Amino acid sequence: MARAIIKRATEADERRPFVAHGEASVLKLGEITIGRARFEPGWRWSRDVKPIAGTADCEVVHTISILSGRMHVRMRDGEEFELGPGDVAFIPPGHDGWVVGDEPCLAVDFTGAEEYARAHAGEEARPSIQ
Repeated sequence: MARAIIKRATEADERRPFVAHGEASVLKLGEITIGRARFEPGWRWSRDVKPIAGTADCEVVHTISILSGRMHVRMRDGEEFELGPGDVAFIPPGHDGWVVGDEPCLAVDFTGAEEYARAHAGEEARPSIQ
């Protein structure tokens, strides 16, 4: 029989600091991984996470809820949108994002935390050629 798993969001299993301007916290609940991120004013994926991920754009799929602050997202195909408190969004791979304004953006990610802000996040395993 499955058992309840209860954790405090402030007590992450793993913390992944960005190059600057915040960090992602990872909470593992059995087979589910949830991310909680604090994006400080000035944060931009292409500056603060791209050097970690090693990809041209963010290649992680996000199902995200914005708790506070605002974030602007630009998709690889040119589509742009802004998210704010109370917004919930599905964001496919291939995007850049940045904090809008002077308030930190706090978000919870229900699908992308396992790979986010890790080296080569979102890349599929490739067979080695010998």
